Amino acid sequence: MAEEAEIGKISDAKLPVSSRHPLEIAALVTDYTLSNPDTLTKYKTAAQISHKVLDAVTGWCVEGAKVVSICERGDKLLEEEIAKVYKGKKIVKGVAHPTTVSPSSYVTPYTPLTSDTEEAEVTLKPAEIIKIQLGAQIDGFGTIVCDSIRIPSEKDKDSETPAREADLMLATHYANELLIRLMLPPGLLASGTDEEKKQAAAEKPITQSKMNSLLEKVVKSFDCNLIESTTSWLFERNEIEGKKKIILAPGTGVKGEGSPEVGEVWGVEMGVTTGNGKVKKLDDKRSTLHRRTTTTYQLKRPSSRQTLSEIVKKFSTFPFSLRQLDDERAAKVGIVECVRSGVVREYEVVAESDAEPVARIFTTIAITKNGITRLAAPPTLDVTKYKTENKITDEEILKILEQPVSRSTGSKNKNKKKKKPAKKAANEGGESSEEK
Repeated sequence: MAEEAEIGKISDAKLPVSSRHPLEIAALVTDYTLSNPDTLTKYKTAAQISHKVLDAVTGWCVEGAKVVSICERGDKLLEEEIAKVYKGKKIVKGVAHPTTVSPSSYVTPYTPLTSDTEEAEVTLKPAEIIKIQLGAQIDGFGTIVCDSIRIPSEKDKDSETPAREADLMLATHYANELLIRLMLPPGLLASGTDEEKKQAAAEKPITQSKMNSLLEKVVKSFDCNLIESTTSWLFERNEIEGKKKIILAPGTGVKGEGSPEVGEVWGVEMGVTTGNGKVKKLDDKRSTLHRRTTTTYQLKRPSSRQTLSEIVKKFSTFPFSLRQLDDERAAKVGIVECVRSGVVREYEVVAESDAEPVARIFTTIAITKNGITRLAAPPTLDVTKYKTENKITDEEILKILEQPVSRSTGSKNKNKKKKKPAKKAANEGGESSEEK
């Protein structure tokens, strides 16, 4: 993957095909869009791995479990499952996002190091809401998923989830469902005459300002707030932060760019809190999650060059933890110049400013002519388990929640029991009918 990435950097469109590197020629003639069935197959294969590992990691998250141990086990399982697919083929594959387990008030993915004694001792607390994030990639097509769960308490196994925590989980769930529906291109699932469909398709995409307005209404229905600058990105091959982005609750001077279109893959993030939604950097926490950038720089220190070489070889431009490098302690030294020179980006550890609980969901979606396909998504929330007096009452929002995200393309699920519509679930607390 390192060689392929470097080839891409020095590519010159004016060079004749005969003068190009074989990998470069392959990149020129291969269709990496969703129009190529192989692309969607690779995304779905990666997603199956992401789902399997998320399910396993969720089961390991119990009271008293060490966060670093869970992350290590998750990464090991990711690597084992990835090794089982596309055997013997010249396809680069790997981890699209390391296993991270973020405590209650943390906003960003968190993955401690074994060499940081104090951090390595962090354990999961009973009744705490945590965020699990991870992902796999096949041939550069990454599928990342994040789920928020409540750590079971041994003392109160049968007790109901407290109302405020129920508010948080429901607000996050419905806000995420609304966002995904708002990302549907205009007229994509329109019905009626050809003329009516044409008129629907000619409508302008919903603005990000309107998205924010509707989503704020959802979370405030449960007395919660959106997390500042929660960002969804366009995914591309070997790139999880593409040219387009949707920013929720944007900070000063920050705005999103572009609208979702057919043929695109997006990483959709939803972050909600019972606090005020503002965030702050935790200065006493080391940044352990990093990602290589496209910046080039001649590193001066041998340790820095060795660290960067290993990063390029193992992770290309996908996020990684210093834990995953061969020598964790050496990596802590070598990464400093890499970050300072801009060839590697560090993800600061950020938390809700009032240390209030935070819930996050991350879904990888594909937008096709038939609507939205959830490639990698957390399990659908069983809303019947969360009791609160709060509910969504806005008719415009309820109407949107009732809409499907894709059209039926066959009779596979003809005999499947029909679930209660999302609108009814939002009003009554019944099971919702989100398509996966």
